[in-house]
Formats: sequence, structure tokens, C-alpha cells
Amino acid sequence: MDSEILIIGAAIVDVLARPVGADVFKTGSKPADEIRMSTGGDALNEATVLARLGKRVRLATVIGKDMAGRMLAEHCAAEGIVLEDGCFHDDIATGINIVLVEDDGERSFLTNPHGSLRKLSLSHIKMPFSPCTKILCFASIFVSPEIDTAALVRIFKTAGEQGITVCADMTTCKNGETAEDMAPALAYVDYLFANAKEASLITGREAPEESAACLVQAGAANVIIKCGAAGCVVHSRTECFAVPAEPGVECVDTTGAGDSFAAGFLNALSEGRSLKECAVYANKCGALAVSSVGAVEWSRSLKTLF
Repeated sequence: MDSEILIIGAAIVDVLARPVGADVFKTGSKPADEIRMSTGGDALNEATVLARLGKRVRLATVIGKDMAGRMLAEHCAAEGIVLEDGCFHDDIATGINIVLVEDDGERSFLTNPHGSLRKLSLSHIKMPFSPCTKILCFASIFVSPEIDTAALVRIFKTAGEQGITVCADMTTCKNGETAEDMAPALAYVDYLFANAKEASLITGREAPEESAACLVQAGAANVIIKCGAAGCVVHSRTECFAVPAEPGVECVDTTGAGDSFAAGFLNALSEGRSLKECAVYANKCGALAVSSVGAVEWSRSLKTLF
């Protein structure tokens, strides 16, 4: 049976070390309390959380035929994530990110611009989509340089014409893109996610509420701005409200927090919950993510948490 939720985006391997500060570059060797290797990438993180929540998930991505690629394939098989045909390529190296986590949980990344992280293109996305697809999430806008606004329009418009709910997450814009530049694609987005900094950069507005309003004006039907410890701001064509963050959360590692937030929202959305209920659920997932090390380690015990 085909999957209900299709996630499009990156699937890579993360090598994470913590705690690591700037002084690591001043010495030849430095101990870290924890060094681990795990699966990562915006799309795979979302797909993993959703699969652990019991959803049927299909992943459209690009993976190399190498050791790291085999690790990702084994992970997807174990989690019940269906990989789209044609994901694996001989001429592409699977992306590997080095994640340096500081004492306060903030992290910095070392990425390979020549690996699979940046290689996803329109040719890798099969359209029209399966008739069993109910929700499509593109995770994340601006990660894949080969997928420009015109390509996004084609993806989102095709999904919309098939009656599929279109969602999209966002990362930092790379070439000074504005909300006006993205408007042709945003016109087909039902739910748009962005953190406060990402939204501010693309809209030129300081306050998350103003950024959200600007993105709705640019075409997105519902905009959800992730505000970290302040929770999130939600703006639709008919309402605007804030949802406070979960109380008593100790931030250990912010890696994958936005992906977990988005996955939580998608899960609630797939169950027909209200916009506010989706935002509350997303906040819970984001809070759990920052409370543990790794992008999706927190979700291993999901069945006992929800």
C-alpha cells in the first residue's frame, strides 16, 4: 500500500560531537563528552519521527551507493520508511555533516557542498504523485540549489491539483531571496514553517508576527513561525495567535528541533486536528527534541510519550 505522507528533501549522516567550543581549533586534540554517528537531514528526520508515530511515510531523496548510503537504507528499512525508486546514484557521494554542539545546545555544521545534501533536483521527484498521498512536505526550501522557485511551483501545483495538502519547511535563504521572489511558489503552500531568523531574512521584518503576516500576504495559507524558547506564532488568512513553549525544558542539543517540530505538526494535521492543536503538538515534539542529544533520538520512545 502506498504511503500517506510524502517527504521530499535531504537524507544524510550526522557525526555529532559535544560539547565543542571555538577553542577546539586552538589545540591539536580535545576530548568531548560524546561523539556519535546517526542518520540526519531535514527530510529523513521528519520521516523518522512520523514513522515512529505510526504514520505511513514515503521519502523522496538522493543517496549515494556507498557506506553512508547503505546506513541510510538500513535505517529506512528498520523504521518502515519507503524510499522512492531511483533514490540511489553511483555518481553522488552520500552527504555527511559534522555537527559541533556547544554547552548551551547551539550547534554549528560542517557540510560537503559536493555531496548528496545539495544534489536533489526536479528530475528526482516523481510526478504526478501517488493517489494515496494525502500530505506532501518539502523539507526544506533553500537547501537544494537545483530546485528553484519555478521547480517549487511545479511540485506544489502538481500536488495541489491532485488534492494533496502541501506543506513546506524553510532554512536560511542563500541568495537574498525575498517573500516577493517566493510568492509564485507560496501561492500553492497550505502550511509553511520557518524559524524566526529565517522568516525575518526573507521578509525583512523583525517581529515573528510581522514576518508571518508578510508570508501570508505573499500567498501561504497558513504560516507557522518557530520561536525556540518562546514557542511559536501562527498566522492564517483568518486568525493569528501565539502558542507558548513547553514549560521546564532544558536545552541540550537543538539539532533536528525544527524537523521534529514540523513532523509533530504534520502528524497532528494528518489526524484532522485544529490549527492550534497542531501547533501545540509541534511544540511538544520540538521540546522533546532539544532535551536530548541527536536529531531524532528522543523519538525512540514515542509510544510511551504520546
